[in-house]
Amino acid sequence: MEHRKLRFALFGNVYQTKKSASIQKVLSALSEYAPELYVDAEYYQFLTDEQHIEVKADGVFFGNEFDADFVISMGGDGTFLKAASRVREKNIPIIGVNLGRLGFLADIGPDDMDRCVKALYDDDFAIESRALIEVSTDGEPFETFNCALNDVAILKRDTASMISIRASINGQYLNTYQADGLVVSTPTGSTAYSLSNGGPIIVPGTKVFSMTAVAPHSLNVRPIVLPDSAVIELDVESRSHHFLVAIDGRSEKCKEGTRLTLRRAPYDVKVVKRAEHRYFDSLREKMMWGADQR
Repeated sequence: MEHRKLRFALFGNVYQTKKSASIQKVLSALSEYAPELYVDAEYYQFLTDEQHIEVKADGVFFGNEFDADFVISMGGDGTFLKAASRVREKNIPIIGVNLGRLGFLADIGPDDMDRCVKALYDDDFAIESRALIEVSTDGEPFETFNCALNDVAILKRDTASMISIRASINGQYLNTYQADGLVVSTPTGSTAYSLSNGGPIIVPGTKVFSMTAVAPHSLNVRPIVLPDSAVIELDVESRSHHFLVAIDGRSEKCKEGTRLTLRRAPYDVKVVKRAEHRYFDSLREKMMWGADQR
């Protein structure tokens, strides 16, 4: 049977060395449809040299030099975030294939890959748009990609003392956080670092960001949820005269006195979901709600 030609760009985690059987499953599910397949050069080398897997690729690519109908991210949620940072404004939907325990973003297992590929060719899938937070500074620009799909964390650098973060929303002063840091999260990232600091779970598609302090020095500080149209300005003071900005975990050192401006990025990341995907089912499972049968 003739299938329409689809082009895939494949990214993967080169640290997951014991997963070759799972990778084979994914590649064989794809090969049934003879798509055009382009593989990230580093991942291609990992698959062929280290895993000794024969990969029928039409080519390899470096950096952001790729184009495709779909991006496949092989690994966990961290690998998915990395893939998103390379897709950027290309608007290519990303499929998260998890070779370990299923994540929130990488939520398709290798055993489901046959069904997933068939669904792509049958147009039987949904695409969710996920907002990104864009960070800009009034000082040095960031070396890494300056948008976060999960969160932007402003963190102290030394172990000795807290930092002071003065936050304004749309030009109105909100609060000065004396804390180890502050996490500004998208709904996608609300179940990650933000949650471990007591932030709220935010359902994807909700047009809000949350701000949660990390180990605040005052007990009456609470997380706050803001519309994603808000412009957040942060002025940071630190005894060590430096602090860290982690954009989806990609960490950069900033000088004290740098003003950070956070706002919704002008484009979204597109996430492929199976037609039968149920967010609350996976949330309940991951949070282990209902596991205690008292």
